[in-house]
Amino acid sequence: MSGAWSRFAAPAIVGLVVLAAWEIAVRTGGVPPYILPGPLLIARTLVADWGTLAPALVATLRIAALALLAAVVVGVALAVLFTQSRWLERSLLPYAIVLQVTPIVSIAPLIIVWANDVTLSLLICAWIVAFFPILSNTMLGLNSVDHNLLGLFQLYGAGRWRTLLHLRLPAALPYFLGGLRISGGLALIGAVVAEFVAGAGGSGSGLAYRILEAGYQLKIPRMFAALVLISAAGIAIHLLLAALSHLLLRRWHDSEAGRAL
Repeated sequence: MSGAWSRFAAPAIVGLVVLAAWEIAVRTGGVPPYILPGPLLIARTLVADWGTLAPALVATLRIAALALLAAVVVGVALAVLFTQSRWLERSLLPYAIVLQVTPIVSIAPLIIVWANDVTLSLLICAWIVAFFPILSNTMLGLNSVDHNLLGLFQLYGAGRWRTLLHLRLPAALPYFLGGLRISGGLALIGAVVAEFVAGAGGSGSGLAYRILEAGYQLKIPRMFAALVLISAAGIAIHLLLAALSHLLLRRWHDSEAGRAL
């Protein structure tokens, strides 16, 4: 009960107190909605504009999901290649680091021009943000195998790829899942930032464009409603990936063994 209280009830109570204080401050201070809307007005706007905001949420989540999938495929593949070939690691890893440390806002306009396709450019931008944590964490896991177990595999004549399949990859799974949880949020951030830079409108536009549109029209409650959806989507992604990690590790790894979901 104490664990459930600390994980769910306590944060919920703190959130309700903050929202109540926010609503009271806005009402008593006479703050106009175009400056700072209250939580109740934001909730009403979210319900009233759901027909506009829901498709935008789906568009943003689609880009984030595709970027995360591409990050998993490319990140894991490169991690395996780098751990199997020190020459490849030394040759290509610096360029992966360059992509990671370069602000996506500075290169997004170039990607949009070069890709000549809005959806593809958004996907590339979100992928650049998301793939490095998976690459680095998976490499760390593959290189953190117990040397005694490696010696045992060599003693029994296991080849490089059999050792990779039966020893290195299972040992790297907790590290990969940790990177996946980080990249899930980063994929959403990358998709939103890319949408801001692209400024692509139309029926298939994402939540970032709806925020820009609401700002231009001074519909500040709609802007806050879109922000609430982005935050809720990020929380949902984190919880989903945390549940996946718990499901895969609870029976054998110390990080999840004995923990309730």
